[in-house]
Amino acid sequence: MSELIGVVGAGTMGNGIAQVAARAGYDVVMRDVREAFLERGLNAVHKSLQRDVDKERLTVDEKQTIVNRIKITTDLELLKDASVIVEAITEDTTIKSNLFKDLDQIVNQSAILASNTSSISITKLAAATNRPDKVIGMHFMNPVPVMKLVEVIRGLATSEETYQQVRTLSEKL
Repeated sequence: MSELIGVVGAGTMGNGIAQVAARAGYDVVMRDVREAFLERGLNAVHKSLQRDVDKERLTVDEKQTIVNRIKITTDLELLKDASVIVEAITEDTTIKSNLFKDLDQIVNQSAILASNTSSISITKLAAATNRPDKVIGMHFMNPVPVMKLVEVIRGLATSEETYQQVRTLSEKL
């Protein structure tokens, strides 16, 4: 599997999303605004996977393979080839809208932009883009690696194709 998943935000939710995507076999680019946040996020992934090694649910080699699928960066441009980008940043409408506007300019037109928000309107976030049909909510439950549940939320303009692609991805994760 060579599909690239982008995750914006390396906090609790972001690193959990990156971990489950990498564990499902996807290459992942996890982006945050500071190197320190990225290091903390990658450390959390290591610790979480180590618990599975300790419980013999994963081998050391399998853990390393999963970790190696996650690339970290502070550069938004490195998300340009992602087919799906999941945003997991602070719950602030303006900050999220600005991020969606920036991502809309960077990523392929076919890319899906998803938000992990549980409270901000997907329709409002989609309005910041030129692809409202490709904007959707993917609300993961915390802790992401343990909770096998993703709430998929359509905006007013979210296409059926986008919904089906995200539903299928959620099931794989």
